Amino acid sequence: MHDGSTAQTKSGGSTPKTMPRADFLNPPGAPALYQPDSLAWQVFKNPVSLFTGGIAAVLLELAEPRVRSGVWGHSIFPTDPLTRIRRTGAATHITVYAPAETAERLIRAVNRMHDRVEGSTPDGIAFRASDPVLLNWVQATVGFGFMEAYAAYVRPLTDAERDRFYAESKRAAHLFGATGAPLSLAEQRSQFEAMKPHLVDHPIIHDFLAIMRRTPALPLFMRPFQGMMLRGGVDILPDWLKDRLNLGGSWRLKPWERKFLRWLGGVFEGLPISGTPPVQASERLGLPRNYLYRRKKA
Repeated sequence: MHDGSTAQTKSGGSTPKTMPRADFLNPPGAPALYQPDSLAWQVFKNPVSLFTGGIAAVLLELAEPRVRSGVWGHSIFPTDPLTRIRRTGAATHITVYAPAETAERLIRAVNRMHDRVEGSTPDGIAFRASDPVLLNWVQATVGFGFMEAYAAYVRPLTDAERDRFYAESKRAAHLFGATGAPLSLAEQRSQFEAMKPHLVDHPIIHDFLAIMRRTPALPLFMRPFQGMMLRGGVDILPDWLKDRLNLGGSWRLKPWERKFLRWLGGVFEGLPISGTPPVQASERLGLPRNYLYRRKKA
């Protein structure tokens, strides 16, 4: 469906139609935007936190009317969700693991696309995708979604580690134009509190979840768990927001499902998969292919 917003241009949404070629193995030694010992390299390697965190981030974005109008009205997601999901996953891995030059090329393409997207919400509120307020909110939702998914389903994180995760994102956030994005847990909480009055339920939020229920977004061996992981993404949202978005009932994660997702996240935490960006990026920097998958000492 369309939410009744008006706009001047349509595109692939938050990812460009043509992704830059990403060689995660070459050139040898080329640094990424994030350091290999960063918390980000840990968080984004795990497919459980990647999927559930992405769901949480999108729900937070769609709850904000200007972001919702910009994302949904300019996205191929309603008609071709699988392509959009793949592009988004590729863009995430490029930003975190690819050589910095490749990541910066992608970000410049995203920024050019944002510069062309503007319109108004069904209530007549004007928006521009390049508005720093909206860019900051999207960056906050991405950081919160992926980090809290990792903490919920892979391993617990301390508040100090959360501070570190947000601080690590400064370079990438600024390249995206999100110069006011949170750089600490306190700043994230403050930004969520400031945005709280503006977050509302909308049929598009439930359309998104329905599309994700029926779209085969995960690899075949993980597909039996997709519904559970979808609920896992809902589960990490703040309780007040789940209530406001009417995400109760069938969207609630059962206790045994939460335990299963923690087990599954733990399995992938120690399982390097050949040919994936996290493994190839480690090899590019002369690190063991299992560098990110070794059990960390307490």
